[in-house]
Amino acid sequence: MKRHLIVCLAAVAVLGPRAADACGGTFCDTGPQAMPVDQSGENILFVLDGQTVEAHVQIQYQGSAERFAWVVPMPDVPDVKVGSQPLFTELLRVTVPTYAMQTQNDFCGGTLVDGGQGTGGSSTGGAGGSGGGGPQVVFEKTVGAFEVVVLKGGTASEVVSWLQNNNYQNIPSAPQILGEYVLKNYVFVAIKLTAGAGLDEIHPLVFKYKGDEPCVPLKLTRVAATEDMAVRAFFLGDDRVVPENYKHVVLNPARLDWLGLGKNYTQAVTRAVDSAVANGKAFVTEYAGSSGVVQPTMVWSPGWSAAPFQGLPPEKVTDELSKQGLLACTVGLQCVYGHPLIAGLLADYLPVPAGMKDYDFYGCLSCNLAAINQAKWNAAEFAAALQTRIIDPAVHAKALLGKWPYLTRLFTTLSPVEMTEDPIFRAAPGEPTVPAYALAVQRVTCDGQRGMILPDTRQVALDAGAWPAWDSTMPWAEEIEEYPASGGKLTLVDNTQKIDALLAAWNAKHGWPPSDSDGGAGSGSGGTGGSGSGAASGTGSTSSSHLEPGGGGGCAVAPGSPFAGLSLLGLGLLALARRRRPR
Repeated sequence: MKRHLIVCLAAVAVLGPRAADACGGTFCDTGPQAMPVDQSGENILFVLDGQTVEAHVQIQYQGSAERFAWVVPMPDVPDVKVGSQPLFTELLRVTVPTYAMQTQNDFCGGTLVDGGQGTGGSSTGGAGGSGGGGPQVVFEKTVGAFEVVVLKGGTASEVVSWLQNNNYQNIPSAPQILGEYVLKNYVFVAIKLTAGAGLDEIHPLVFKYKGDEPCVPLKLTRVAATEDMAVRAFFLGDDRVVPENYKHVVLNPARLDWLGLGKNYTQAVTRAVDSAVANGKAFVTEYAGSSGVVQPTMVWSPGWSAAPFQGLPPEKVTDELSKQGLLACTVGLQCVYGHPLIAGLLADYLPVPAGMKDYDFYGCLSCNLAAINQAKWNAAEFAAALQTRIIDPAVHAKALLGKWPYLTRLFTTLSPVEMTEDPIFRAAPGEPTVPAYALAVQRVTCDGQRGMILPDTRQVALDAGAWPAWDSTMPWAEEIEEYPASGGKLTLVDNTQKIDALLAAWNAKHGWPPSDSDGGAGSGSGGTGGSGSGAASGTGSTSSSHLEPGGGGGCAVAPGSPFAGLSLLGLGLLALARRRRPR
């Protein structure tokens, strides 16, 4: 029997816009304008080596630090370590589905038509169990900023009683939800922030366990889930990864608003996975290809070292951090932190005095010697925290990227009513790559007609310059597929012919594409994308004919990397109700 690692997700990320690239062709008046899709959602990274599953969970939480708590069901006692926040930042940044558009004007006897610009927007089990005197604490330790306790045995009600007795908030549905995991003899990992820790110290956690299939416990997640909650899973391994017990969906690219640079992407995914046959339980592939798109230098630096901080006087700390590229402060201006946990560590061991700004204090500690809280500074503890929370996770992240050549990114949206089955995933050797960057070309003819040439070479006439408002006959999903455990792929729904017929009727009604006898640019699509993840539909298509733009108009495109601006929100599975004791 296969053993599954179960992890509960809690994460949200928002990405900023990608830079527009200059067009190298004569007739490209605008573009490409590009927009990464919104990346709000729950994020987890699985690392698969055939013997163990390693789950990196990006913990997101909004609320009081004193009330943060989290419970994760697992088949056995896991090894728990600090994870790397920069690793998640880079995974999100370099694989985000990004929709770009450039405008190509037909050549009209030396006169270029103003093409305008695209704009973008961004079943539960019972509460039975084996009994035996309640759950036992079989593992307890501090991991970074968290206190981690593993409970084993007991009934679901007894597990809930233990949580309540340890100041976890009571949730009436908890016994029923936990019951199925108890019946499978799962352990429960209970996590809370250490006393005195702030929200700026929250970091990812890594759970490693013997097993061969990753699984996400959506049944338990629904305690705090919202309608159409976004769930995103990354996988590092030797091959592309696909859902095993959920369907796989390929989006209909004609349903995406290319003029809006894919601003309706999340809606399109939601409607596609809610299609008949998929029935709300399906994923799309947002990226599948080389893990080399994630640069190790973005998650780790050879200059990071905890050793210089051993015995270091507090007034020298920021100088050493600056030397290592972890902090840059300008008095009267700002502080730039080279790692998201540096600010939290400094707040613990070298707090900014009341009434001062961080840039004035850290920018010149020697000038503020009298204001330093000497009782807070502990060089050995600071060095140890730097090692375990920042350096060790970075070294491990770098090693993973160097070891595993393939990266997969899957995405879906789910509502609580749909969270009746935990999705399981498996490797699918031989499945084609899915790049993350998509380029469409808006063609403008000499008489002002407009149409969009999609990355799969299909064409869509624009309706008075606007994207078509399709009726319900136009499918949201082009294909719905299944990857059973026995191997291979089954195509359950193929809407290709229906989509083509609807497009043909639409285009004929609008006189598109026009004849090329007027010296126009023809029906070829625009230039080839060339980012690290390649030109792509970003819709989960597994057909190469639906990924690469054609070659017309002479517009060479070399899309750049998206700019990342990560903001943390999130949720806690079980809220903690207790008073803080002073550190």
